[in-house]
Amino acid sequence: MIFVKQRTDTLGALASAICLIHCIATPFIFIAQSCTVTCCHEETPTWWKFIDYFFLIISFFAIKRSTQTTSSKWIKPALWISWCILFFIIINEKFQWLSLSESSIYFPALSLIILHLYNKKYCQCNTNKCCTTNG
Repeated sequence: MIFVKQRTDTLGALASAICLIHCIATPFIFIAQSCTVTCCHEETPTWWKFIDYFFLIISFFAIKRSTQTTSSKWIKPALWISWCILFFIIINEKFQWLSLSESSIYFPALSLIILHLYNKKYCQCNTNKCCTTNG
């Protein structure tokens, strides 16, 4: 638990990176699967579909903690906006409200990785009370 509290940016960047790898790998995995299966009745495994939600939950808590300990005012909304965009794209993928490109998920995932790494390097408070400098 101490690791999670002290390393939320690392955890957030890692979760976003794994999410990005998951998003990139999915089409290739299912193309390979369809080539090996003669009948196309097999559906995406349930556990694979829920990995998206798992990453959303991890990234939500990483962002929540990171925004509590950052010294940068602009990083807070940037992290939450990126997460909300990622959330919308994943939910939209399930319900098909809008026709979005499959690659649209890469932008918020990459944004979260970059923002967490930036926050880790430049915006951490060194005291219990977070400073509010313009970073």
